[in-house]
Amino acid sequence: MPSSERLDHWGRLVRMYETAPVNRYFEPRMELGEGTARLSMPVKDSSFHAGGSLHGSVYFKMLDDAAVFAIYSIESEVFVVTTAFTTYILSPVSAGALEATGTLLSRSGRQFVARSELRCGDEIVAHGNGVFTRSRVPLSAIPTYGSPGG
Repeated sequence: MPSSERLDHWGRLVRMYETAPVNRYFEPRMELGEGTARLSMPVKDSSFHAGGSLHGSVYFKMLDDAAVFAIYSIESEVFVVTTAFTTYILSPVSAGALEATGTLLSRSGRQFVARSELRCGDEIVAHGNGVFTRSRVPLSAIPTYGSPGG
């Protein structure tokens, strides 16, 4: 069972993520565990390209967010940024709900490596991996990282 301090940190992260301006459109939901993150969100046809399926930027967003928040689940001091991320799109999506799962793989100094997988229903539709680094911006300086209840 995670400590109350860790649970408080996770609650603050969920608030920070779900209240980010970009997420007003995407409406994702997030759950955290030790070194893991799971995101879910509905597929919206307003995110489709002209071919009638989900634009690649949405695949990237879900994969990147899941990976970086898996890192945040153990990083409680500073904002973390993506320095490189590779996305592998396996199949088109035109309906349903997306679920991305991110896993922290390793940490070395200021750098982290994480991977993520994106599903629509029972099908893996994309996966990715990335390198992330600690910034100099304290999480406490981010207004929406405030207490989970308010």
